[in-house]
Amino acid sequence: MQTSKTKTIVGWVLSVLIGLFLIGASGLPKFLVDWPGKEEMMARLGIPLDLLLTIGLIEIGVAVLYLIPPTAFLGAILTTGYLGGAVFTHLRIGDGLFETLFPVILGVILWTGLALRKPVLFSLLPGASPDRRRQPEET
Repeated sequence: MQTSKTKTIVGWVLSVLIGLFLIGASGLPKFLVDWPGKEEMMARLGIPLDLLLTIGLIEIGVAVLYLIPPTAFLGAILTTGYLGGAVFTHLRIGDGLFETLFPVILGVILWTGLALRKPVLFSLLPGASPDRRRQPEET
């Protein structure tokens, strides 16, 4: 039982870290009127400045859905789509490997956190043995 509790705690820690990053470090700054290099960065990414608030709202919205237990799975799916758009944007402008793979790394951490919170998700992985297919635990 201790292992299960530890996995759940680690899952929540990973989930909260991802949520804090998406909301605090990436989403909220999009609402700040001015920050150094904003215009240059958005021009380089090919994103009009008038879309920045919409992008910030989407980012914060999907992160909040991910952090709320009843909507976490939907939030993870929507956040994965959002991060896929980030990968495409970096690929399109020819950014380096780190910039391109960073959203992928975030997605892996996001899904790992959710799967540790809800172990039944591990049974969906390719090659998962039938004995790993457990019924969801009551919370």
